[in-house]
Amino acid sequence: MSKLQKKMADYGFESNDDYEYHIRCLMNSPFNGIKTINIEGHKGRRKTAFANALGCALEYPNQFYYDFTQKAEAEGKVIIPPSEDEEGISEPPVTDFDHIMSEACAFSEGELTILILDQLHSADFKDHIRIYHFIKSCEWSYGANSLKASRKNLLVLLISDDPLYHSLQKCSFRIWVNTISSAQKDYAPADFKLHDDILPIMEALATVFDKLEMAPTYSEYKNILNDVHLNIHTEQQLLHSLYGWMEGINRELLYSLQMSPLVSQVIEKIQQYHGMDEVIIES
Repeated sequence: MSKLQKKMADYGFESNDDYEYHIRCLMNSPFNGIKTINIEGHKGRRKTAFANALGCALEYPNQFYYDFTQKAEAEGKVIIPPSEDEEGISEPPVTDFDHIMSEACAFSEGELTILILDQLHSADFKDHIRIYHFIKSCEWSYGANSLKASRKNLLVLLISDDPLYHSLQKCSFRIWVNTISSAQKDYAPADFKLHDDILPIMEALATVFDKLEMAPTYSEYKNILNDVHLNIHTEQQLLHSLYGWMEGINRELLYSLQMSPLVSQVIEKIQQYHGMDEVIIES
């Protein structure tokens, strides 16, 4: 496990996939604008979890987040009236989006700052264009205001369920975040402080994971092996544990008839491991 993987797991995003190379490519890019990541993946909030964990793992002291699906609640919200200049010309109040962008620009002038723009598929297309010009020019404008962001200190993360505006895509580095951990890991008993007599069970479990076309993360596998020692006696119990601990598992496939022989093989190995002659049936 790379240093980045471990730190991201500590901040709530665990995956067998290692994103250290992706970040290195971005940081070594000759692009003269603001470093930007386009986080792609299946619908869901795993991409958001990735973005937040990445910001913490990279130890950026300032992190700003804006979700384009959020709607301000009218009830209880203080409405700031439009301001007027000396000539009585009205200027509309600052939007939440412009406020976040302004804050990110200001803080980036002095410290490392991450700006997460989530659910961009819900944003107006004009906002896509504004973000593109911001990334290229490092300047954010609204009303009569204009703020500069630091190329060196600011990192922008874009999250959208739909493809980004073409020009915006071209100036960002794209990362795919899997719904499940697809990268296989060859875990050994020693990784879980266990003896080699657990190997037959791990080998039988490997055939189940192969059929499911997924691999458990370290903490998921640790929980499964804990259930092997303390809880699992029947095929149904094994299925409950696998579904209960493994994120993104295909439940229909897990409980299908084609999985039954593989699941039975795991139970057989568990019985042998515990020195049992038959399965304990729940009352």
